[in-house]
Amino acid sequence: MPLPYPVPPQTWHFRRSVDYSLTANYAVLNYAARNRDDLLLNIWRMGRNAIERGNRDHWTLSPKRAAAMRTAATPSAKAAEGDDAAFRFAGQSGSIIPAKFYAETLKQPDQRDPRGYIIPRDQADFPTAVKFINVLLKSGIAIHRATADFLVAGKNYPAGSYIVKTAQAFRPFVLDMFEPQDHPNDFLYEGGPPVAPYDSAGWTIAYQMGVKFDRILDGFDGPFERLPYGQLQQPPAGTVGAGPGGWLVSHRANNSFILLNRLLKAGADVYWLKTPPAGHPSFGAGSLYIPASGSAKPIIAKAAAELGLDATAVTLKSVGDALKLAPMRIALWDQYGGSMPSGWTRWLFEQFEFPFEVVYPQQIDAGNLRAKYDVIVFVTGAIPLPKSMGATNPRLSEFFVKVPTGDNLPAAYRGWTGSITEEKSIPALRQFTEQGGSIVTIGTSTNLAYHLGVPVRNALVEMGPAGKERRLPREKFYVPGSILTAAIDPSAPLAWGLESTADIYFDNSPVFKLLPEAVAQGVKPVAWFARAEPMRSGWAWGQSYLADGIAALEAPVGTGKLYLLGPEVTFRAGTHGTFKLLFNGLYLSTAKPAQ
Repeated sequence: MPLPYPVPPQTWHFRRSVDYSLTANYAVLNYAARNRDDLLLNIWRMGRNAIERGNRDHWTLSPKRAAAMRTAATPSAKAAEGDDAAFRFAGQSGSIIPAKFYAETLKQPDQRDPRGYIIPRDQADFPTAVKFINVLLKSGIAIHRATADFLVAGKNYPAGSYIVKTAQAFRPFVLDMFEPQDHPNDFLYEGGPPVAPYDSAGWTIAYQMGVKFDRILDGFDGPFERLPYGQLQQPPAGTVGAGPGGWLVSHRANNSFILLNRLLKAGADVYWLKTPPAGHPSFGAGSLYIPASGSAKPIIAKAAAELGLDATAVTLKSVGDALKLAPMRIALWDQYGGSMPSGWTRWLFEQFEFPFEVVYPQQIDAGNLRAKYDVIVFVTGAIPLPKSMGATNPRLSEFFVKVPTGDNLPAAYRGWTGSITEEKSIPALRQFTEQGGSIVTIGTSTNLAYHLGVPVRNALVEMGPAGKERRLPREKFYVPGSILTAAIDPSAPLAWGLESTADIYFDNSPVFKLLPEAVAQGVKPVAWFARAEPMRSGWAWGQSYLADGIAALEAPVGTGKLYLLGPEVTFRAGTHGTFKLLFNGLYLSTAKPAQ
């Protein structure tokens, strides 16, 4: 017989939700109070076991390694039922594999869990690495710092490097922060379609933040000091060279954008050099050159002390082929009820001290945008597909909450309603770019390319039965919230400061192919998938479809620029490794060739 609902059908008020939650909370607290000793003992045992595991060789079984064992154990090699030396895969009747395959395929010396990680002091963006260390410290992780230079596994490391050992109570969390996630392939039935993960499948924070580190497989020690639990770190103070000509600052450190914004706010001259000056080959494209001035010197000194930036003294007779930067008027799209990605980006702008204004669809529709802004940022979820491509594009929030209108909404918020439309918004945006404005689009808002006639197409499509292109179905391609490796053109101004590859956060993100006329029209790929299997952490089904697909590009529209950033380059304001793609696009909106 059917069981009754736990709550009978009724009008549900918010107070009911509060009571529901409180009841659950009281139940948990009651259980904890009654079982205090057992819970505390089990927590202690869990921590002790983690420490012991981190002090010895250990291999973590993952779906890929389990699959490797199945492949190694041919049908003829499978053990009979009841073989004492056999390894059984849980939940799989008859899946008995001789123990030797467990040892041969899983217990390879180079596949051991690491005993620890070393984050070198001499990496290009060490201040961001310090931010990563603070993430760990806030989570209760034990951290060590080198008090002198040291040698581990044949490699020299400088003093000030950070060490994270895995022999600690929160070992699983440490591994999650450094190691790739490996989500299993589940299927509805044998030979059937895959069952996608519920949510994000790959999140390795060290990858997202672009932190350089080494995995150390054997036990090691050195001149290490233990940091006090929870004591947040500051990047080591940078150095400021002395000289009358000015300073060079690397573009590779994200904190350089804070310095840049402070300099522009103070009216100081700042240049991006396209090539490093003579005698300074280590400075790559986009390095900051700040001519000596009374306004610049104290700002640089403060940034060196607070932000960990080095300013190298240099005398230049000419800046040569360079871009002179200028203050920007930035608009950031949002909508009534709020956009979570817009909120992440707003917080990000505040942290890096960008000047910006939040704008809503009605302000976009009013036009005359070029008189007020130099660059507009549309995060994912703002720009719908053209109706000609079969999209209806209702606001997601409207499926759940009816947006109030008229007298149902206080006057102060009435200007926030509405959405980006093909009829009103797109003509205003087209006019903005034709008049020299720049637009940076992220995620699904790269749909703007189709509205503005940029010669690109969706790379993730197939021919349907009616002879029309359709998006690849989930049974063929699906990548929810995972980290992929993309090739980067570091010579492109949009990618200055990045290396030739970057780890990007991909959440069923748009991917493009160029139409034949694209190159002639000045469309330039900036990031693309150079491999058939670019996944680094998470789950990706049908990732071969990504091969040669373009993840980021720039395109001229009129006298302005459109930047398409398909991946979630600002996801939860934690993807520090790809912030430069957004930040560079902002400055390029006002940058001019140096005279």
